[in-house]
Amino acid sequence: MSEREATETAAGTGASAAAPGGGPAQEPAGAGAAPASAHDTVEAAVRAQLSKALGGVRGMIEAAVPTIGFTATYVASKDIKLSVGVGVGAAVVLLLVRLVQRTSVQFVLNSLVGIAIAAFFALRSGKAEDAFLPGIMLNAGYAAAMIFSIAVRWPIVGFIIGSVTGDPTAWRADRGIVRLCSRLTWLLVLPCALRVAVQYPIYLSSGDQSGLLGAAKIAMGWPLQVAALATMVWLLTRGRTPLPAGEDAGESGAA
Repeated sequence: MSEREATETAAGTGASAAAPGGGPAQEPAGAGAAPASAHDTVEAAVRAQLSKALGGVRGMIEAAVPTIGFTATYVASKDIKLSVGVGVGAAVVLLLVRLVQRTSVQFVLNSLVGIAIAAFFALRSGKAEDAFLPGIMLNAGYAAAMIFSIAVRWPIVGFIIGSVTGDPTAWRADRGIVRLCSRLTWLLVLPCALRVAVQYPIYLSSGDQSGLLGAAKIAMGWPLQVAALATMVWLLTRGRTPLPAGEDAGESGAA
């Protein structure tokens, strides 16, 4: 079923829920009602959830600052301990700012955990380039997991729809939505795969490649993610696939 057919099917399902005599079905207020959604289409829901997941411009900057601090300090000083201290210190400062402002610390905590793991690898081996190995491994893992989800027809993006509708699996009943979510998941795979394809060969190269790895990580971090998001938005603006009705739709069909 195409996205257009998905729209028509959803419209037909809505019509079948009408009460005998042509009037709309009446239910007591709040009885068995599904959670209200602020979005009426799959495309709108995915756009909103992806923007939230990235943390906006501030979240992406907070993710990049510790890496910039670590890389710039090491290139200038060649001192791993000092570089680790600057990177971790930058993340801690960003966290304190969030706490003072009483705003979400989710993205800063992600950054802090990431730089802490990177610091462990670098300090353990004494090689600055090892600080970038966990990120390479993480991107490889993300790419593999998302490709697997597409192969088994449970694309990761589909669960974004489930989080909006209140039913985590109802979207799988519509082939058009599954295809749309698969395309969007491929767009999330690409940045991860590109990072591994570029950064891992640099990591394997002889000599100190920490400066080049740092530049590659920054350039292929949020700029690449923004490019993927922009492509998603372009794809999402082309269609208007109704959100699956979840439990209510199943009850209407049973009636």
